[in-house]
Amino acid sequence: MNRSIVHLVLAAALACTGSAFAQAPIVIKFSHVVAHDTPKGKGAERFKELAEKATNGRVKVEVYPNSTLYKDKEELEALQLGAVQMLAPSLAKFGPLGVKEFEVFDLPYIFPSKDVLYRVTEGPIGKNLFKKLESKGITGLAYWDNGFKVMSANKPLRTPADFKGLKMRIQSSKVLDAQFRALGANPQVMAFSEVYQALQTGVVDGTENTPSNIYTQKMHEVQTNLTMSNHGYIGYAVIVNKKFWDGLPPDIRTALEGAMKDATKYTNAIAQQENDQAMEGIKKAGKTTIYQLNDAQREEWRKAMLPVQKEMAGRIGADLVNSVNKESAALGFK
Repeated sequence: MNRSIVHLVLAAALACTGSAFAQAPIVIKFSHVVAHDTPKGKGAERFKELAEKATNGRVKVEVYPNSTLYKDKEELEALQLGAVQMLAPSLAKFGPLGVKEFEVFDLPYIFPSKDVLYRVTEGPIGKNLFKKLESKGITGLAYWDNGFKVMSANKPLRTPADFKGLKMRIQSSKVLDAQFRALGANPQVMAFSEVYQALQTGVVDGTENTPSNIYTQKMHEVQTNLTMSNHGYIGYAVIVNKKFWDGLPPDIRTALEGAMKDATKYTNAIAQQENDQAMEGIKKAGKTTIYQLNDAQREEWRKAMLPVQKEMAGRIGADLVNSVNKESAALGFK
């Protein structure tokens, strides 16, 4: 075959190959550790829908719920290595990464209301926290709500004294460790995907979580008692691999930012509704006694855990803790 023809054929083949690559969608693997029917799970699916629509199919979002790709301890490393592009880890997960300031969200009774919480996440404090992730190769996109935590165990938890000696599962957080030690319990760090079996077999005696997480993971089936303590908060940071995000075409990135903004509004709007529905489901199951704290009991719990704020101020940053408390004071909370 004539050399010039060969060159033309090769050039045409390369052009076709380049065209095929150009048409291939950008894939975003979005991994998380909870069920698809939780606020975070539904938020991830909403983002997928909005992102693919906003980019006219130029982006494909693959959602992997329930630790199907990575467990709690693995997912952040996978993101940094680029094995997955997007996560929505709980805010407690950044302490072990070296960004200890995020542990302010773990402090017991630091958020007396959702209004205070949103002043933090949507204001300068939330933005400054995201900036601290950049040196770790991570870009923060949004804060997603889950809700306030309740306590569960296989015994009634009415007073702080009831926690003495109990093995309580926690996320990997020095603040949560201190919280349960303040109550006289023994905190046990454990991946979320392992909690049900650990509760079922007695490896741990109890846990803390939002009602939606407890219900969708069926933890209420292996816990006889639940206390509506609302002592702490669980939220998520939607994050992406910084190198991947910065390398996106500007128009794609803008479209994804819009999709994330709308997905965030949706997720935060349904969080309380999902938790309320989960509590109804737990009540109907009839396997768990639910206990409501009265004002005096709640104050007793708060006083027992309040020293954790002072104890952890050196780790998290006293200025940051004070800034959050100032947001509470601005809304009339003491």
